[in-house]
Amino acid sequence: MPSFLENITKFYGTGEPNADGQSLPEFLDAYDPHRYETPSCTTDAVIFAHSGAFETLDDLKVLLIKRSNHPCIGFWALPGGFADMRENLSETARRELMEETGVEGLIMEQIGTFGNYDRDPRARVITTAYMALVNEKDVKVHAGDDAADAIWCHLHLELVETEAQNGKIRNLYSLRIQNVERGLDTTALVEHTESTGIIKEADYKVVEMGMLAADHAAILVNALVVLGRRLC
Repeated sequence: MPSFLENITKFYGTGEPNADGQSLPEFLDAYDPHRYETPSCTTDAVIFAHSGAFETLDDLKVLLIKRSNHPCIGFWALPGGFADMRENLSETARRELMEETGVEGLIMEQIGTFGNYDRDPRARVITTAYMALVNEKDVKVHAGDDAADAIWCHLHLELVETEAQNGKIRNLYSLRIQNVERGLDTTALVEHTESTGIIKEADYKVVEMGMLAADHAAILVNALVVLGRRLC
C-alpha cells in the first residue's frame, strides 16, 4: 500500500536495503497495516475551573458531559473522543473539547495514558489524558456533538486509606462529584499505587465508579493528585 505519509525523507536511515533487499518505498508498498490487530486512540480532557485565586482542590470545579449514547449512557464523563488519522493527540483533545462543550483556546497538559484492555466494550481503546485550568468566568459551556449536557461540578477528594508495603504506597481516594441543579451527587472510589523509588511506577484503578463513565474517576483522581502536589 502507499506510504501513510507524503514525505518519507527522514525515515530512510542509512539508505541501505533491508534483509529482503527492499528499499524503504518498496517496503512501504508491501507493508500491510492490517496484519496485526491495532487499538483505537482517544483523548480525555480534565478541565478544572476556579473563581479567582484558589488555595485547595476544594476550590475547583470540573467540567463533565452527560453521555447520550452507549457505552455508559446517562453517566457523566470527561470531554473526549477518537483521534483522527492525521491529527496530533493534543489537537484531538482540543477538537473534542470544543465539539462537546464549546470550550476552546486553553493551555492543555498531557498527564497520563490509560490503556487497560477492558476499559471500553467497543474495542481496544487507549486514551491519553490532558488537564487544563481556567477561570470559570472566562469560558462559556454548552453541550454539543454526542453530549446530552455539559456542566461544571463541585468536587471533593478525600484520602480514606493509605498503606505502605513491598516498596509501594497504596492510597484509596473517595471522589465526590456534585451539581445541585442537575441533581447530581455521586461518589467514586479510586485506588492509587505508586513505587517509592526514583522511578515512579504508578497506577490508578477504579474500585467503585459511581455515575462516572468507564475509568474517568481514575483519570480525574490522577489529575487531582498531580495538581495537589503542585499546590503543596
